[in-house]
Amino acid sequence: MAKIKEWQPEDEQFWNRTGKKVANKNLKLSVFALILAFIIWQLWSVTAVKLNDVGFEFTNSQLFTLAALPGLTGATFRLLYTFLPGILGGKKTTLLTTGVLLIPAIGIGIAVQNPDTSFITMAILAALCGLGGGNLASSTASLNPFYPKRAKGTANGINVGIGNLGVSAVQFLTPIVISLGFIGALTGGGQVLPDGTEIYIQNAAFIWVIPIIISFILTLFFMDELPNTKQSVKSQLAVLKLKHTWVMAWLYIMCFGSFIGFAAAFPLLINSEFAELNGVQFAFLGPLIGASIRPIGGWLADKVDSGSKVTFWTIVSMILATLGIIFFLSVGNFVGFLIMFIILFAGTGIANGATFRMVPFIFDAKQSAPVLGLIAAFAAYGAFFIPKIFGWSIDTTGSAIFALYAFVLYYVVSLFVCWFWYSRKNSGIAC
Repeated sequence: MAKIKEWQPEDEQFWNRTGKKVANKNLKLSVFALILAFIIWQLWSVTAVKLNDVGFEFTNSQLFTLAALPGLTGATFRLLYTFLPGILGGKKTTLLTTGVLLIPAIGIGIAVQNPDTSFITMAILAALCGLGGGNLASSTASLNPFYPKRAKGTANGINVGIGNLGVSAVQFLTPIVISLGFIGALTGGGQVLPDGTEIYIQNAAFIWVIPIIISFILTLFFMDELPNTKQSVKSQLAVLKLKHTWVMAWLYIMCFGSFIGFAAAFPLLINSEFAELNGVQFAFLGPLIGASIRPIGGWLADKVDSGSKVTFWTIVSMILATLGIIFFLSVGNFVGFLIMFIILFAGTGIANGATFRMVPFIFDAKQSAPVLGLIAAFAAYGAFFIPKIFGWSIDTTGSAIFALYAFVLYYVVSLFVCWFWYSRKNSGIAC
């Protein structure tokens, strides 16, 4: 594939003649790689639920820690991955960050078959799932230069929104694939549940090995490298001196941090609060709705020409949904709890798309890529802190309600932040 020598997406003739087709091809490749990255990142969110049923003896706190660790390392990897496209180029970065996903996929598939595997070993493997969490930062930084400003909201919404579907995919497919003996026969023996059912928990990890290899090959042969996109780490780090980098980081933590944190904690939270029900089978619905609706957030922001207004009203809905969760949890109503959580997930998805659309209107073209990567990195820490906060709240008070009130407070502050700096009439920034 010949390297592209000229790229002018803001030139409408160039865009219609050549640019759009090339950009959309790279978008598809990016989405496929990102779906797999999110799958590996959130693999523990469902695997941890079954560990004690197949002979492991981890405490409630240890299980929440295993679900949270990929969030901690994933966010930290994002800080590194943010700068890789500027150093290596987008294509080389995608090859590297996709290839390393094989490490946790194979490692977890081996470790979960032995109940004597120590918690430390499991924690290391959970931490390595963060290799998948880092990919969003590099993916958005790589894809952003392909599109003109007027289409960035929709493109980023599609890339990250469909990529986020990896969370619901792994939560939906894992209960199915661990029951398939013909796969387990190829990868090791089965494990017996307390009710006598045989499952193959290693399938949850091993089934992603071949798709990862396919994504690597497709990227190698079909992804393009754009000219004039490389930047030094120093020039990229310069955006940390800008006030609005930190304001946008706060807002993106509010939406994406909530999405990925709730996704990581949701199966264990349902299992803890409604242990008598088989509610975990519905856990995938939240991430599915949140991820599916994210492109609509970017598209809507493009349509009304204001990501900040879309974000503001979405935060209002998130506050109301969280209060609804608290009410239904306090009365022990699982259906109401689930519906309110799905609405909350939907709010995080719309706000994710809308806030990402704001960035290219606040920062210039060179600043936008590192800013997108950095705020994505900061927000990913939600995947660590939210499960840990839920775990602490449950261990300390016997319920998740205290944690939910803390999230309401954060959303109220975020509403003010969005209004004061961006969505009010005289803010001075039209985004």
